[in-house]
Amino acid sequence: MLNATLVIGGLGLLLGLGLALAAKYLEVFEDERIAEVEKMLPNYNCGACGTPGCHAFATEIVTGKAGKISRCKPGKPDKHYNPILEYLKNHPNPDGTPVDIKL
Repeated sequence: MLNATLVIGGLGLLLGLGLALAAKYLEVFEDERIAEVEKMLPNYNCGACGTPGCHAFATEIVTGKAGKISRCKPGKPDKHYNPILEYLKNHPNPDGTPVDIKL
C-alpha cells in the first residue's frame, strides 16, 4: 500500500512538473492590440470583410495585412474606423513603426 502511494505521488509530481514547464516554455503570445481593435469593431462576425470573423479581421488590421479598414461593411467611419486608426497611431508596432492601414 505504501509503495503504490509513493509511486502515484511521484508520478503526479513528475507530471505536474512537466505541465508547469510546458506552460512556461510553450506560452503563445498574442498582441494585446488585437483585443482592443476587436472591441472597436462592430462585432457582427458577418464575414463581409473576407475573414471568418471580427477577431481575424482585427488580427489582419494590427499586422497591416488588411489593406483597408473599410472592408468592414457594417462599420461606420466616425464610430468604428476613426477610433481604430487613432488607437493604432498611438500604439505603433513593437519596433516603433506605424501600422500600415488605410481608411
